[in-house]
Amino acid sequence: MYNFMTAFLACTLIVLIGDWVSRMTKGWLPSVFVSAVLILIGYWTVLPKTLVSDAYLIPMGATISIFLIITHMGTMISPKELMAQWKTVTICLMGLVGMTLFAWFLCPLFMDRVMVIAGLPPLAGGIVAATMMQDAAAKAGYLTASVFAISMYCIQGFAGYPLTAVVLKKEAKLLLEGYRSGKYVVNEEAEKEEIEDAVKGPEPARGILSTPASLDSPLFLLMKVAVGALIAFLLGKYTGISGAIWALFVGVVLCRLGFLEPNALKRTGTLELLMFALMMFVYDGLKDCTPQMLGDIWVPIVALIVFGVSGLAVFAALTAKILKVSPYLAIGNALTALYGFPFNAIITEQLCHTEAKTPEEEEFLMSRIFPSMIVGGFVTVTITSVIMAGIFVKLF
Repeated sequence: MYNFMTAFLACTLIVLIGDWVSRMTKGWLPSVFVSAVLILIGYWTVLPKTLVSDAYLIPMGATISIFLIITHMGTMISPKELMAQWKTVTICLMGLVGMTLFAWFLCPLFMDRVMVIAGLPPLAGGIVAATMMQDAAAKAGYLTASVFAISMYCIQGFAGYPLTAVVLKKEAKLLLEGYRSGKYVVNEEAEKEEIEDAVKGPEPARGILSTPASLDSPLFLLMKVAVGALIAFLLGKYTGISGAIWALFVGVVLCRLGFLEPNALKRTGTLELLMFALMMFVYDGLKDCTPQMLGDIWVPIVALIVFGVSGLAVFAALTAKILKVSPYLAIGNALTALYGFPFNAIITEQLCHTEAKTPEEEEFLMSRIFPSMIVGGFVTVTITSVIMAGIFVKLF
């Protein structure tokens, strides 16, 4: 009864159960954590350790998916919005500097530096950074570090969600006090437009490389993303700089020149499948994890999260003081590194709805908090973590 189709079906069920549990708990139990626990228990009991390769997801997840997805991520970045939110960008970058410095110099007291190298980019980002570090650690022969990178990716949200809720709750209370006292003058149209700009990403560009709209079938759009990914791969091969960094840059540039559509892969209908293959490639690394290995990495996981998040909060708050920004909002923006989109949007929307007493107050809170939280997720998870991973893979 066991064949490539039953293996593929098992993989889909594992990810689906993770999604269902995450929805039922409103995101407090991350889907990636639930799926990772399920497949890990499965590897220790009834699932063959060749499950993901038997489903023929390894080649796609390890190669094509990662280059196509990072190129796609570049098309989602709005230079205009990043410039408008330059203070948020600065705060998030400095927060990641603080995370790196604290972790780099303090964590070796509790773990091997190889673990720090493997875990920092996943702590500062999402699945792409985790995949890059897992793969690089495995190829370098560091199996424990490879599992550590996956574990960090799956667990980081548990630190990020409650801390973000605490600081944004404080920020919301301060904003509402000012709003109710008449300190803030609200332009409803401008506020709504700012929220919409934060989530919709860059506008479609008609540049010098634009192609006729009549050709824009899903397959043609996918082919254009593949062209961008190929350019990035070749640049990485001949410059020595990680192709993943180039893919992000190429995605941004080709989108602004009109060759690629914003949110490119979503328009092709292939994004979910590519993400599924990438996720299963990450989970495949758990086949090497034994109960003893998992027990050995708990102290490094806690140490990296504690020191890393401490450094992030300290540097974000200091930068906020210089830029005359609320430290609570600044720390909340920087904490998006621990979960990214869509959880930054979900947490912000739920908090604004809970704290506000009227629809007008909710709209006001959303206008003051939501745009910077969305930009924070792009800066940390989408941009900086990929660049960090591209640098750190060279350190093994």
